[in-house]
Amino acid sequence: MAKDKRYRIAVLPGDGTGPEVVREGLKVLEAAQAKGGFKLDLEHYDLGGERYMKTGDILPESALEELRGFDAIYLGAIGHPDVQPGILEKNLLLRLRFELDQYINLRPVKLYAGVDCPLKDKGPDDIDFVVIRENTEGLYSGMGGFQYKGTPQEVSTQIHMTTRFGAERAIRYAFDLTRKRNKDKQLHLVGKTNVLTFVHDTWWRAFNEVGEADYKDIRREYAHVDATCMWFVKNPEWFDVIVVENMFGDVITDLGAMIQGGMGIAAGGNINPKGVSMFEPIGGSAPKYTNQNVICPLAAIEAGRMMLEHLGEEKAAASVQAAVEKSLASGKIKSLSAGKMGMSTSEVGDYVAGLV
Repeated sequence: MAKDKRYRIAVLPGDGTGPEVVREGLKVLEAAQAKGGFKLDLEHYDLGGERYMKTGDILPESALEELRGFDAIYLGAIGHPDVQPGILEKNLLLRLRFELDQYINLRPVKLYAGVDCPLKDKGPDDIDFVVIRENTEGLYSGMGGFQYKGTPQEVSTQIHMTTRFGAERAIRYAFDLTRKRNKDKQLHLVGKTNVLTFVHDTWWRAFNEVGEADYKDIRREYAHVDATCMWFVKNPEWFDVIVVENMFGDVITDLGAMIQGGMGIAAGGNINPKGVSMFEPIGGSAPKYTNQNVICPLAAIEAGRMMLEHLGEEKAAASVQAAVEKSLASGKIKSLSAGKMGMSTSEVGDYVAGLV
């Protein structure tokens, strides 16, 4: 890697505790770039609830076009208590995913040593898998509507839209990641083929046809989504990589976050392999903790690590992961829950940055 390698990063601190955790994530990224021989050129955007309430703007076309030119986006959190739920999420988060074609939601589920797990007798060796959630189709595509709204005859529809193209590109990404991880070389398709017989038939056929044609070295497994939730709790060690449609993926990744220790450590990426990808902690804006310096920043730090890995700076990403592991194994961070860490938000950021 050339010593003068530079990456343009759009920083969207967002709402609530988003700016606090992003601040700590940037401390760690600064330490990583200092040792890694590359430079992150940061540009901050004030997109979020405060801007919307002041100006009525959510995601101006000019800002969207600018974001297309960055190497990656680093996001804090979106969601403001004074803005009706759905407005920011649909018109900022979902719009970014759709407009930038971030068709993969990548969610590592990894339990670190030193983190309390709610599962009896399960440890780091048991919880280490990745969920690939298709990110631009399904029930979240926005198809549907109302008839006779507000009357006793009201009808509402929300259409689950699946294309073979969309399913197959997510499936291929999942097979490739399974091969790259080289762990159990096992890929689970999660769905509900016994009830949702149309859309999940498309997924089933794409999964098996692609696997048989191009990935015979990868073992294919299938599990219904309800069974998957049970096995996450009882036998999480059964999983290596999972590929799943949008809504079910949204559900099981939150369960995954809990078994890896909670939202304080859970990070995700919205990936366009050939375009601009966005990385974020998945815990939301947590407005009741805003400006109290008590929220855990490790999820944002992990999101930064994922961003470095995506950019190809794998050594720097590994150094961040090692720093997170050391910080948790030290016992100095007492909990990942807000207000119970035994350290402040900024102290955790300083501590991890010092270990990079």
